[in-house]
Amino acid sequence: METRLIDIGREKFASEIWGRAPLLTRRAGTFADLFSVEAVDELISRRGLRTPFLRVAKDGTTLPDSSFTSPGGVGATISDQLDDTMLWRNLADGATLVLQALHRTWEPISQFGTALSDELGHPVQVNAYITPPRNQGFSHHYDVHDVFVVQIEGTKRWVIHEPVHPAPLRNQPWTDHRPAVARAATEPACIDTVLEPGDCLYLPRGWIHAAEARGEISIHLTVGIHTWTRHALAEHLTRAALAALGDDPGMRGALPMGIDDPNDEVTAVREHLIAAIANADVTSLFHRARREQARPAPLGPLAQFAAVHDLGPDTTVKLRSALYARLEGSHLVTRVGRVTVADDELPSVTRLLDGGSHPTKTLGTDLVERLLRAGILVPAEQ
Repeated sequence: METRLIDIGREKFASEIWGRAPLLTRRAGTFADLFSVEAVDELISRRGLRTPFLRVAKDGTTLPDSSFTSPGGVGATISDQLDDTMLWRNLADGATLVLQALHRTWEPISQFGTALSDELGHPVQVNAYITPPRNQGFSHHYDVHDVFVVQIEGTKRWVIHEPVHPAPLRNQPWTDHRPAVARAATEPACIDTVLEPGDCLYLPRGWIHAAEARGEISIHLTVGIHTWTRHALAEHLTRAALAALGDDPGMRGALPMGIDDPNDEVTAVREHLIAAIANADVTSLFHRARREQARPAPLGPLAQFAAVHDLGPDTTVKLRSALYARLEGSHLVTRVGRVTVADDELPSVTRLLDGGSHPTKTLGTDLVERLLRAGILVPAEQ
């Protein structure tokens, strides 16, 4: 992040900016290795993408899928493949094309997103917005996740206003506050600037914004940070407490017959609930939720087959990237499942979790083969 998106240093960003205020970084760097005009054309016309990997918007309205998709033709029994001719016509007519989830479809961005997510400790998604000259895809709104806006091509004017609903949760979209957002948009902006290629703008969730392309086609990436919140921790605490109360026969019992005033019962239930929350261990729930929020690094089935087939003492292996692997008791828990680990295998697994590449003979052939077959280890050269 510090070398690509900001120029104030990671510690200062964390203490003064993160989740608090926008940050504009001029000429943060070149992003040609991440995305380009050529990447847009390839994704749209040659990759066979389907919805929802692309959506189209014009004048604040999202167009129906039927306006830019068509059947895939012989041998592809699908009806919603991107139609490059229809998309060209929409773009020429002033619509904005939104390539969604590029962290799943474009390898350079996949690697970038994985590294950024590991650094921030929060899930990352990346979309690209392609807007024709002097057009605007979306009116003033706010997002329910933090974003880094990275300008790739062309220029775009960004107008930013302070939140009307600070730090919104994921179930609190801007449409819940549409009148307040509209009023705020008429007030003087706190930021009114034009982004040029290489510029980066950080916006915490809730900050109202609108953007308009200038005199040429604009391409920018929106790097969305789906921040974990204290509210999410409260949800995990509550879930763990309720699970514990479900094991209490007294709490499973019926309320008195003919009950009219529940106050006495509520008092007792509240006491039990507070005690259950105090004793709840949400660590495993939290880590499970984090594992479910993203996918691991790509795995080539044929390369993995060859690795198992050719496995020998000198085969060097490493932990697959972005697995979010951790030891929980006698289990190695990852994004692709859990594996039971014997006591004498724990030192080898610990070394794997520390990172780096290791020869099979230092780990144990049986363990390495099991973890290769589980998709947890990969050849070191991969």
